Amino acid sequence: MAIKDIFLPLVGEPDTAAITAIEKCVVAASILGAQISAVAVEENIPIRPKVMISDDLDNTIAAEAMRSVSDAHGLLKAFDIAAIRFGVRNEQTLIKLAAADIPGNFAVCARIRDLSIVPVKTDDGQSEKIVERLIFESGRPILMCPEEFADELSAVFDNVVVAWDHTAPAARAVADALPILQSAGTVRIITATDDKTPAELVAGAALARHLAEHGVKATFETLTIDGSSVGKAFEAYVKANTIDLLIMGAYRHSRLNETMWGGATKTVIGRPPCWVLMSH
Repeated sequence: MAIKDIFLPLVGEPDTAAITAIEKCVVAASILGAQISAVAVEENIPIRPKVMISDDLDNTIAAEAMRSVSDAHGLLKAFDIAAIRFGVRNEQTLIKLAAADIPGNFAVCARIRDLSIVPVKTDDGQSEKIVERLIFESGRPILMCPEEFADELSAVFDNVVVAWDHTAPAARAVADALPILQSAGTVRIITATDDKTPAELVAGAALARHLAEHGVKATFETLTIDGSSVGKAFEAYVKANTIDLLIMGAYRHSRLNETMWGGATKTVIGRPPCWVLMSH
């Protein structure tokens, strides 16, 4: 199925990195030929003002503190400028929510979109909560845009890698990413392992044959972990091969297990090394 309807959740401050990421998300939507619906959230943080007879100084400070929590108008302005510049069909919505309600609201909004594109801050708790709720509750794939590397990212997904472990989440990610894979110039399949078992080799080759039936020419190789974590191995591979997009299944192990002990999904969500498409 073609990607024609994209959801873009926006929260936080319109700093340089955020604005660059928003622009890259809009450009990616333009290249995919999709409409993009942006929802910006103003965090509703209750602050009880202290009324002062003098200059009401405490009220002024409280108001400034509330405004500094998030600048939804600034985020939408950056989105609007990018949408006009690149001629992308779009919708814009501004809502006010308590911080705890933001991830769940985004998940509901994403259910009637083909894909969510999510600007992700590095090692940021709110970003991780938003991504996780989208993964588990939207029923749709997500595409993460790392704000840290936004200025270096290509919005054309020409050099793509699929992280393959023959699990249901990985299979879902491949299916969801098929339109992107079909337009990519280079597609690689990697399995992170130190053993190279016959079953892993057979599974990788089988995926390559499956993709060939859809017009995607893909190569398969194994990626040695060598004492590192799988997530770190993916990061090193992405950098060494100038990968535009990493496709992977989310949470092969339980979310609790990964939260306690770490795992590939947690590592990648915390610091995406490039554009990352995830499905569960």
